[in-house]
Amino acid sequence: MYVSRDAGGEISMISRECTPECTESIAPDDPEVLAFIDQAGGDQRRLLRDSDLAFVRVLEDVIELMIAKGVISFTELPEAAREKLLKRQTLRRQVNSVELLGDDEDEWLI
Repeated sequence: MYVSRDAGGEISMISRECTPECTESIAPDDPEVLAFIDQAGGDQRRLLRDSDLAFVRVLEDVIELMIAKGVISFTELPEAAREKLLKRQTLRRQVNSVELLGDDEDEWLI
């Protein structure tokens, strides 16, 4: 990785290749690089991550509905998918059994 720095010495630009603007070589896992990347796209990544988590629940519900209506059989799913679904169902039952969840996902304590 190559970086350009501002007058204060902070990273202002990053490039995978040496360019006229980015001439200082730096390791991709350098804390300064990671902080710069995190700051630059942090909000968007957080929104995408939150959306992914919500979408996983939608997919799980759709799969359960399709199984219940006989559109697909649980055994037709790939083994890895079956294992993940079973693990999520088990975890949800465990969490619900200790009543740490409210009625709405927005009220979950964990």
